Amino acid sequence: MTRVLGSAPAPLHRRILLQGKYEAVTMLRNGEQLILAIVLPLLALVGLTVTPLLDGLGGTRVDVAVPGILALCAMSTAFTGQGISTGFDRRYGVLRFLSTTPLGRAGLIAGKILAVLAVLALQVLVVGAVAFALGWQPTTTGWVPALALLVLGAAAFTALGLLVAGTVRPEATLAFTNLLWILLGALGGIVIPAERLPAPAGEVVHFLPSGALGEALRDAFLAGTLNGGATLVLLLWTVLAGAAAIRWFKWN
Repeated sequence: MTRVLGSAPAPLHRRILLQGKYEAVTMLRNGEQLILAIVLPLLALVGLTVTPLLDGLGGTRVDVAVPGILALCAMSTAFTGQGISTGFDRRYGVLRFLSTTPLGRAGLIAGKILAVLAVLALQVLVVGAVAFALGWQPTTTGWVPALALLVLGAAAFTALGLLVAGTVRPEATLAFTNLLWILLGALGGIVIPAERLPAPAGEVVHFLPSGALGEALRDAFLAGTLNGGATLVLLLWTVLAGAAAIRWFKWN
């Protein structure tokens, strides 16, 4: 009796890379997500550069604006983009199907994280190129802490996006993530520093992931320093949101 052997699945790292590539390409091909990820941040960068809103904050307009725009990019991709795509994947049964394949649940989440980092890297390149053309002069010593903070911020927002996508209906995820993107972008301290916000909002934003990431990136790029308090806030949001997503995420 002849034994028929099926082909063995690819190694786990290969499966994760392929899933990450697929997720990243899908995000970039989606018109709405591309607008959130690239177009709107660039429009905000140009708008903040030509208006006096950020004058008197310790640097030129573009120097103060760029860190917040990069933080906005991280939120757009990790929270809004990943939250919406995951929510609809859950609705159509894609998550449940993929979780039963050799990729597994851990590989699926790892692929999503890889996709977020890949798209974020592209955003940094595009925004950075436009910012340098506008006269951006970041502190050289600030690049290492800034990039580490961007990764940490992406982790926090990815955890929040997965938490929302895994616990509420896809339509609610779409509305909630887009609304929160607008609110945090305008009043969350991510683009506009707390000093320029109304008193109630200015006192709260330091404890939000948006305000912590924006503040930490401005300190890194403007002064070359690591803001320990803001970094701790981001770590707490990452841990708490990640734990909540693990506990309450529904795959179907």
